[in-house]
Amino acid sequence: MGVRQKKIAAHDLEIGMFVSDLDRPWHQTPFPIQGFYLRSENDLKAVVSHCKWVMIDVAETREEITLGSDKVRPFARRSSARSGGREELQLAPLSIREPVVYKNDVPLRKELKASRKLLNDAELALSRMFETIRDDQMPDLRPAAEVTRRMVESVIRQPNALLWLSRTRQYDDFVYRHALNTAVWALVCGRQLGLNEGLLNHLGVGCLLSQVGKTALPKEMLAREHQLSTEEYATYRTYVERGCQMLEGAGLSRAVMSVVQGHRERHNGSGFPQGIRGDRIPLLAKVAGIAEFFESLIAPRDDQDPMTPAKAVSLLYDMRNIEFQEDLVEAFIQGVGVYPTGTLVELSDGQRGIVVSHSPGRRLWPSVMVMQDAEHRPLKSARIVDLARHIESRAASELLTVRECLPHGTDGLDPAGFDVTGAESRWSLGKLINR
Repeated sequence: MGVRQKKIAAHDLEIGMFVSDLDRPWHQTPFPIQGFYLRSENDLKAVVSHCKWVMIDVAETREEITLGSDKVRPFARRSSARSGGREELQLAPLSIREPVVYKNDVPLRKELKASRKLLNDAELALSRMFETIRDDQMPDLRPAAEVTRRMVESVIRQPNALLWLSRTRQYDDFVYRHALNTAVWALVCGRQLGLNEGLLNHLGVGCLLSQVGKTALPKEMLAREHQLSTEEYATYRTYVERGCQMLEGAGLSRAVMSVVQGHRERHNGSGFPQGIRGDRIPLLAKVAGIAEFFESLIAPRDDQDPMTPAKAVSLLYDMRNIEFQEDLVEAFIQGVGVYPTGTLVELSDGQRGIVVSHSPGRRLWPSVMVMQDAEHRPLKSARIVDLARHIESRAASELLTVRECLPHGTDGLDPAGFDVTGAESRWSLGKLINR
């Protein structure tokens, strides 16, 4: 059955409808995703306060939802068209004990310089650790713990620096890259949640160690993780338990081991190895799980074309309360942005570039390093355009926004080859990355 759009007055909207378009540009509203389900009375009020009419996807309204009150009942269950028949699970909101509010006190340029050597050290530590494990020896985990401590400090100071470097550098081994990038995404999400520095350290170490079980799997299998037969996938799923066995006796904290053991569990019980669900999944494992899943969607692989980060964000948003808890998804999107660092984009005037950073309060207007002009011709020197600042003093007809996201590998959009003219001085991201 196809999906068709229908125009409807905003005050006639009902819970369960899928809003696919608005009577105004999306960037003039607070809605983080272009296309979303109305899930509560608060959603209805938000739409009515900004729009007189909207477009809905008619086929998407066929779902059974019972409204008792605005409050969500713990473990309430329902099926919907969005879930594709998969069970949804609603829990009470996440509760972080004594959350920490972090500020971006260090400029991106300064933190990039400090973080460049950090990623080199992280890759070296992972390489040595994984080789030791392959040789059936107990690894020295102190270098990984030290690297994690420095990563946490960097993300606390300025979360966009490690995101940028991890998204734009090349790695010798996919497993290293996957573990390292997962750790960076997870730390940015944990920072957004307000986890304290100690918990962030446990989370980072757990993410770095989460992939060690893959060292026991055939390399050929790892090269095509997304094209496995039923029998091969059954073998692949054992990597979590193998990793836990390899790390047994290493003296790791329960918090770190919970990440290794639980990062592939899913909110509705569809994950592995234990198939646990909801509140039975430790918080740090939940954060690691959403970070690992996101990285698996956007990472360049030989066996599949990666999603653009913006499409991956949209997919996560659509998986709320299915595979990932709703407020965790929202915290992740707030932390990494609707257009995460490293996303290739085309602006509304045709210029092309790559997202360098974003502000949680202005998620639809990131800072973009423009590398091609409106005719898609390469610039001699790239420049940073802060879209949030750009819109402050301009009329609506002059707004510069993100028109679309571009696929990985789009011709001419290699950030390492450009010098960037910043607001205060000239600096080179390419040199910072490749030194």
